[in-house]
Amino acid sequence: MLCIDSLLALEPFQALPKERLQWICDRAQAYPLPKGEFLVKEGNQPKGFFILTEGRISLTRLSEGVDMPIGSSEAPAFMGEIQVLTEEPVPVSVRALSDCRLYQLSCTDFLELLHTCRIFERAIFREVQKRTRGLESFIRSREKMASLGTLSAGLAHELNNPAAAIVRALKDALPAMRKLEMMNLIYGQQLPEADYTEQWQQTREQGYDTLQGQRPDPMTLSDREDALLDWLEDFGIDDAWKLSEPLAAAGIEAKALAHLTDPWLDQPKELREMGIRWLALSFEVMEMMQSGLRGAERISELVNSMKSYSHMDAGAQQQVDIHDGLEDTLRLFAYKLKGGITVERHYARDLPQILAYGSELNQVWTNLIDNAIAAMAGQGKIILRTCRDGNYVRTEIEDTGPGIPEEIQLRIYEPFFTTKPMGEGSGLGLDVARRIVENRHQGMLSVESVPGKTCFTVCIPVSTEMRASV
Repeated sequence: MLCIDSLLALEPFQALPKERLQWICDRAQAYPLPKGEFLVKEGNQPKGFFILTEGRISLTRLSEGVDMPIGSSEAPAFMGEIQVLTEEPVPVSVRALSDCRLYQLSCTDFLELLHTCRIFERAIFREVQKRTRGLESFIRSREKMASLGTLSAGLAHELNNPAAAIVRALKDALPAMRKLEMMNLIYGQQLPEADYTEQWQQTREQGYDTLQGQRPDPMTLSDREDALLDWLEDFGIDDAWKLSEPLAAAGIEAKALAHLTDPWLDQPKELREMGIRWLALSFEVMEMMQSGLRGAERISELVNSMKSYSHMDAGAQQQVDIHDGLEDTLRLFAYKLKGGITVERHYARDLPQILAYGSELNQVWTNLIDNAIAAMAGQGKIILRTCRDGNYVRTEIEDTGPGIPEEIQLRIYEPFFTTKPMGEGSGLGLDVARRIVENRHQGMLSVESVPGKTCFTVCIPVSTEMRASV
């Protein structure tokens, strides 16, 4: 049986008279908890108010499928008051780190006790406030780390392709360039006239210009490649298929090759073919260089997007272009958008820049766009709109997902409230977005949702004077 001395070891109970302490002892039920056993698991309904008189327990919360430690408590301690008061599911899992002795007070008895002594009630609510803030602070940190992890994974995924293209281009280009140098030496010595040499060089330069321009449509390219393949095979080149593709990409026609090779028809086969191979290899090397350049440009673009997204070189507040933040966020989410999700933009290009906390505002776009992607499960459309709305810059992020049920629309900004499966969402994403918009920028965040259309609207004041007056 629970004794009065055990209760007096806990500060809130020291304000209760002896008869009320005895009342607790009479109603509290012994609740032994062996080492390794769970008292409650995350998502369980409240079991009552618990008093820990012996042993030590741990508190964990599921995050991305992993139980993350939040803290621990050692006797004497109490727990469960928050869930009794809110009647909400338990937000953490509680497990015994050693053999524990607990006593359980029913929800009804605890509420009766709470309302009979104002000093006791005040002490309990102070503890509720402290614990809620601690849990919220931990989960906010985890939310930021999870967002960073999501963006880092996306950035790594996006960097992988251009990095591989650069490696592949450089790996293939080195032996190709050595072979091209050798051909330049041998073939250059065999050309009969200077003007004939110039014709080959002009054809190559024209091909370079074509490669650097807009690539033709696949059907045109395929027809050109087939025509070249027929001509090359008729000319007697054994591996004609290897040459037809780079020649076609450079815009070379069969009649141009016929004109260039006419003076060499009476020469040995190897020498007769070398000019064509020299052209094809030149174009291959050019394409390798261009592939590597595109890869390097893509890497530079992604790094600049991440730098811009985080506003690494700027102070806390800076002049921000809303569109830059949206586009930086979309680039970092590109790997999630490659399936069946399309993005439609309706930007007002004459929008003024606003003085804002850039990296925090980008966290708003991250949370809203990530939620839209998750809601559509890989299939649908995201529509982005911006416009000037009086003294505000208005941004709308709309998705074609299933919508938010009307009965929970008023709760979506509540801390820890989430419709995602346990462990997949902290329930703080929209709360964080609301705080950044409303508290940090004196703006407004709202939502309209029906099946097939959910639209979040963010309004940020244009000027600091406007914010000061709100």
